[in-house]
Amino acid sequence: MITFESKIDSLIRLKEDTRRALNKLNIFTVKDLLYHYPTRYADASSFVSIANLSEGQNATIRGTIKKIVSKKSWKTKTALSEAVVEDVSGTINVIWFNQPYLAKMLGIGQTVELTGKVSIYKDKLSLVNPNTREEKTLPIDSHDSLFASDKDGVLTPLYKESKGVSSEWFSHAIARALTTIENIPDHIPNEILKKYSLPSLKSAFIYIHNPKKFSDALKARKRFAFDEIFQINLARTLEKQKMQKEKAYSIETKSLDIENFISRFPFPLTKAQEKSIDHIMKDLEKDSPMSRLLEGDVGSGKTAVAATAVYATVMNRPGAKENKQSFGSLQVAYMAPTEILATQHFESFIKYFEHTGISIALITGSGCRKFPTKVASSQTPWTNISRSQLQKWIANGEIPIVIGTHALIQKSLSFKHLALAIIDEQHRFGLNQRKSIAKKDSHSPHLLSMTATPIPRTLALTIYGDLDLSLLDEMPKGRKQIITEIVLPNKREETYTKIKSLLQEGRQAYVICPRINEPDPELEKAVIAKSVTEEAKRLQRDIFPEYKIGVLHSKMTKDQKESVMEDFYEHKIDILVATSVVEVGVNVPNATSIIIEGAERFGLAQLHQLRGRVMRSSHQPYCYLFADAKTEKTKERMKLFTQAKNGFELAEYDLSLRGTGELTGLKQWGISDIGMEALRNTKLVEAAQISAKELVTKDPELKNHPLLKETVKLYEQMHFE
Repeated sequence: MITFESKIDSLIRLKEDTRRALNKLNIFTVKDLLYHYPTRYADASSFVSIANLSEGQNATIRGTIKKIVSKKSWKTKTALSEAVVEDVSGTINVIWFNQPYLAKMLGIGQTVELTGKVSIYKDKLSLVNPNTREEKTLPIDSHDSLFASDKDGVLTPLYKESKGVSSEWFSHAIARALTTIENIPDHIPNEILKKYSLPSLKSAFIYIHNPKKFSDALKARKRFAFDEIFQINLARTLEKQKMQKEKAYSIETKSLDIENFISRFPFPLTKAQEKSIDHIMKDLEKDSPMSRLLEGDVGSGKTAVAATAVYATVMNRPGAKENKQSFGSLQVAYMAPTEILATQHFESFIKYFEHTGISIALITGSGCRKFPTKVASSQTPWTNISRSQLQKWIANGEIPIVIGTHALIQKSLSFKHLALAIIDEQHRFGLNQRKSIAKKDSHSPHLLSMTATPIPRTLALTIYGDLDLSLLDEMPKGRKQIITEIVLPNKREETYTKIKSLLQEGRQAYVICPRINEPDPELEKAVIAKSVTEEAKRLQRDIFPEYKIGVLHSKMTKDQKESVMEDFYEHKIDILVATSVVEVGVNVPNATSIIIEGAERFGLAQLHQLRGRVMRSSHQPYCYLFADAKTEKTKERMKLFTQAKNGFELAEYDLSLRGTGELTGLKQWGISDIGMEALRNTKLVEAAQISAKELVTKDPELKNHPLLKETVKLYEQMHFE
């Protein structure tokens, strides 16, 4: 009997190349197959005539193959099939890379339905790697339009393909699955389905894979969107409930002279900082663990807020409220995503705490440091110490503040009285890593997560549903507004001259490129995107020969990246040419200008993160966008970016402006395209969140919903990275 969990080959006989293709798409069971949604639908009434095609357009055409050959590309020897397809209005070139077998499958005179993006290939308008479907006959053209609608109005689902498995194969296999499986149990409670008029799971699969009309497909998408957001919220609500049952150190904050600590900061606090500190102090007073996300733009002062929370914590004695212990200090673990960032936090905290006499340690993969020390040199107020000695002091509770990287969550490191865990750049750590740092003591520590990545409200509600949110939505006084310009091709040289004058003043610069290496010119639109490797060579040779240029990208090892960033931080490098790997990380106040090549290829929120690299000092910062803004939509996005100064505002714009396909750029959150699409719908997200909370209130352990309890486990393990 075929069930939801049956292997694919029990449903349909698989060729080896088909099996490999399915594995590549993470499809192993009938359930995986049914959750492989169509990317779009074609229907005869929406066909475009070849004569009306334009570059950049996503279109479906029907035509006859006039010529087709299998060959290899001249430069890279990539196997491909190339064809000329004709309809009554004209002809178009069609190229399928890595699919030479199509030339054998499709013959001259064959009618085909092709769906894909129209591109320029070898100076000709072409369809590159389109979804391909064989048709028996061409519909007869009418006087009103090129193609009349199919009389039955059937929609053709088009699926993401892989070498060895076509969209047609998916249609056939899914149809077989839907007619073979007798029972598809639904994990969402019936009362929730009724409340929001959602179809059952089996109906939703039929509607999405075999819709009679577009409204059916939309009903199914609504169901699956709600389903995903609901389950993520449910997992987060269960996590929060679990945390609230655990015991945390209740930290006395009212009797401390926190005002005096803050008065030593070299800047006045913003109202947003004061409000966030107030929320955190109230959370720390409780004996259940705080779970709070501090979200703020680059340079909004998150570290100062964190330092205040650290001060309040370490000035408390373990068990002081219960009169159990009148000596020692509660401890804090502060985790950063990179060694250089951890080192910078260590140096910042020395300045914040040097008047207190409190010990601070740094632990990374490269080594360990301690402040204060009797053997400090005139150059540094800290000294290097052995890992084993530091581990012993932390285990004894002798060092209250420990700053580090992932080294903080190693089994060999244990805290005596860990009361507060701070995680910088929250989205760079998975849920399990968060849990690891929170399980170092008999008490669960209070958790303060921080991120400089502006997140749309609906996304924050969903992925951080177990955390209370504090926003730093204003910048400290004295920061200069960044000057952002869109640079036209004829103004490039002028921009380089401006940057040269800044370099002569002793400043540094970033140049961001979309690619690591030069692309294969045979591939679709490949020549458009600049690469880090070639651009660095060009800039060194032709534009900035007298300055030191460094390169940074994701293919480099961790040690190589750390070394380059350290050289840039220490001004051994004047210009850093990099991919968006620098989006989050190092603080180099001396870098005051940034060029972003191919700016149209980045989302608004990501552009803002990149721009934030040069908003770190009182020097005037500049951001230059080298953008190929051909479409009105791209021009609108670039204009919005130059005008908006707030990352939160841009994150919301980004979600509303970018198409569903482009939202896959947010895959690090672990949410599907349908789920990402749903995040535009505030009402749907709030309904999913309310439903999750109500269900957990009625059934805290999901004992009455065993199927849902099983499916939600996947979302409990999800890493939003």
